[in-house]
Amino acid sequence: MPASETTGTPPTRLSQRRRLLVLAICCMSLLIVSLDNTVLNVALPSMREEFHAGIAGMQWTVDAYTLVLASLLILAGSTADRIGRRKVFKTGLVLFTLGSVLCSLAPNLESLVAFRMLQAVGGSMLNPVAMSIITNTFTDPRERARAIGAWGAVVGISMAAGPVVGGLLVETVGWRSIFWINVPIGLTALLLTWRYVPESRAAKPRRADPAGQLLVIALLGSLTYAIIEAPTAGPATALTLTAVAAAALTALVLHEPRRTEPLIDLRFFRSAPFSGATVIAISAFAALSGFLFLNTLYLQDIRGLSALQAGLAMLPMAALTFLCAPLAGRLVAGRGPRLPLALAGTSMAACGILFAAFEAETSTPLLFTGYVLFGLGFGMVNAPVTNTAVSGMPRSQAGVAAAVASTSRQTGATLGVAVIGSVLAAGTGAADHVTGFVEAARPAWWIITGCALTVLAVGLATSGRWARETARRTAERLEPANARTTSGSTA
Repeated sequence: MPASETTGTPPTRLSQRRRLLVLAICCMSLLIVSLDNTVLNVALPSMREEFHAGIAGMQWTVDAYTLVLASLLILAGSTADRIGRRKVFKTGLVLFTLGSVLCSLAPNLESLVAFRMLQAVGGSMLNPVAMSIITNTFTDPRERARAIGAWGAVVGISMAAGPVVGGLLVETVGWRSIFWINVPIGLTALLLTWRYVPESRAAKPRRADPAGQLLVIALLGSLTYAIIEAPTAGPATALTLTAVAAAALTALVLHEPRRTEPLIDLRFFRSAPFSGATVIAISAFAALSGFLFLNTLYLQDIRGLSALQAGLAMLPMAALTFLCAPLAGRLVAGRGPRLPLALAGTSMAACGILFAAFEAETSTPLLFTGYVLFGLGFGMVNAPVTNTAVSGMPRSQAGVAAAVASTSRQTGATLGVAVIGSVLAAGTGAADHVTGFVEAARPAWWIITGCALTVLAVGLATSGRWARETARRTAERLEPANARTTSGSTA
């Protein structure tokens, strides 16, 4: 019979086999969301050719999804804490699967962008809610760190499989088939969730904050539009939209502390590790999305590789991400987040410098080395970010804490494509051959290097004894010790 819809028994009563099964089901949701992004990148040139779109059109194909996702993740996390994580998780699987089917049928670019937004509404109910389920299922810190390491390995699997599977599908069936692979995985995850995942919710869930939600949408939407459309809309439009984004941010900062139960509890950011994890997630995923966007266009449009060949060319990066993600989880469990974050920032920065200063695109050995370095670095970053974001927070607010971490990732991904794509578009006049592309992309590679150095600096600054003490004090302010021992949710 399906899992109970009530709060049920404490999470510690679940057997080890049941906990691992719950982890596997949650990882399936991450797989379809992550796989969708990596597969999509390989298909961008084919989409652009069919729809006669420019670079801005391709940016919107990616960013329409990540923008909606980033805007709704916190709402989805708090809603799941309030009405039930399993219920919201199942709804997300239905919407994401339906959106995937519609994307495969899109008759034009505008429809594709709209259906990608529907996908994102469903996706916003998956990853943060799944992470909250994992947090409440694996209550032992070491066990949780290992579970999060396995969760991070799924990103590596999607990166390893996505370009190859996407390239194969694009070449043999067409780009529309890349959305079909979400359907069987989504339906399987839905059936398993109904059967095996117990319901859980926060003991004291927070009320909705519609004003805060609208301000988040206004902030992210206006900022992204300003960056993507800046090369064509002109400076006046870009400045106006930037002013709207600044006003929304100011209003959000003033509004949230006045609410008893805000959408974003700004007290979270008194924890140095949590604040650091937020900055690191934005920087790392901005670097990743920029890296994928640049290399997909370069390998297919400039080097003339097929979609499958381009996917295979990026396999070293994806393979290293896959291999390093579980290693990062074990390092976090045994030694804390500092070492994997240092390795992540250093490796990703070295990759950026290879492209920016040594023109790695023009040399196959340097290109291969850059891919290996980036894969190693990105594989190391996900587990410490996720573990740091949720491990110091009360379980009763696990959904919101996990959603803030996921929002940071998607915000970074959105800004990465927007900024890198706009920088590339500004120099595309000469970028019709290898040398021209290298020159046009050089500023973008320096931006990616800066993001990586931010990961390194912030990781070192927010992983020491002082930082851990701020996390402890923040947890006490958020929920008194006696409440933490008796509250929390079932899983």
